[in-house]
Amino acid sequence: MIDEKISRRQLLQTALVGLAAVPAATLIARSASAAEPLSETDAAAKSFGYVSDASRVVAKTNPTYKPGQHCANCFQFKGKAGAAEGECAIFKDKLVKANGWCKVWVPQSEAKPG
Repeated sequence: MIDEKISRRQLLQTALVGLAAVPAATLIARSASAAEPLSETDAAAKSFGYVSDASRVVAKTNPTYKPGQHCANCFQFKGKAGAAEGECAIFKDKLVKANGWCKVWVPQSEAKPG
């Protein structure tokens, strides 16, 4: 058996590297857990009248719907411009279709900051 002594400096350096690895591992784990697509059968989706294609919105049962409204031009939509789907502030950790629609639609131009 070899009897090696570890210097105080080596011990502190190793401890600091280990501590720095914890937040990095957390960030990597968060980015790895990608959001899943929102299903129209999801309880939250049903409660907000979400449809993945705004052309299927029944205007009679959704009187606030106006043609031209869809997730991509809603204030709640957090996806990139031109993306087929993106995250939504209403449906946490879910991806909504850019062409979708729900009862919480708010025009981007009328949304008030802060």
